[in-house]
Amino acid sequence: MSLLTLPPEISRLITTRERVLWSGRPQQGLMLRSSDVALIPFSLMWGGFAIFWESSVVRSGAPFFFRLWGIPFMVIGLYLIVGRFFADAWQRRKTVYVVTNERVLIVGGLLNRSVTSLELRTLPEMSLSLVGSDKGTLTFGSGSNAAWGRFRFGNQTSPPPPPQFEAIPDAAKVMAYIRDAQAALLTPAARAS
Repeated sequence: MSLLTLPPEISRLITTRERVLWSGRPQQGLMLRSSDVALIPFSLMWGGFAIFWESSVVRSGAPFFFRLWGIPFMVIGLYLIVGRFFADAWQRRKTVYVVTNERVLIVGGLLNRSVTSLELRTLPEMSLSLVGSDKGTLTFGSGSNAAWGRFRFGNQTSPPPPPQFEAIPDAAKVMAYIRDAQAALLTPAARAS
């Protein structure tokens, strides 16, 4: 059983009647995902064209407005090519997952702390996606996990991705801890308390 020493701001989220059964973090460092199969070529095309445009405009002595026009596209291209990997690694470094005898907590956020709390009694379906023998992702519920984020087409928006414990070691064991805690909540002794 893996337990992190929880930072005080996370420990305050645990009630006095809760016991921490497991805590952990997602895989640290730079990480490639299956969605990068499409995103990497797209980002290279975008960034390459933006850099080509800007260098052509600067070399040709075009008006100042045209020189400025390409800069935002170059910045977006550089973010897509390399920046997004570092932003993702930073966000995962600040993310903590906690399983208690009553709920599942996901604490994270890039700039501000966000807390997702899922009660074990009402936890939606849970699915496990393994990479290798033990590392994997536990997804709570179903929904779109689009790599492109949320896009708006007319009045339509894609649903946000479901909560998940992403890229955790011993993912199958963590799933078993959650199932055991759910079963304990449904026993007659647990219902009487």
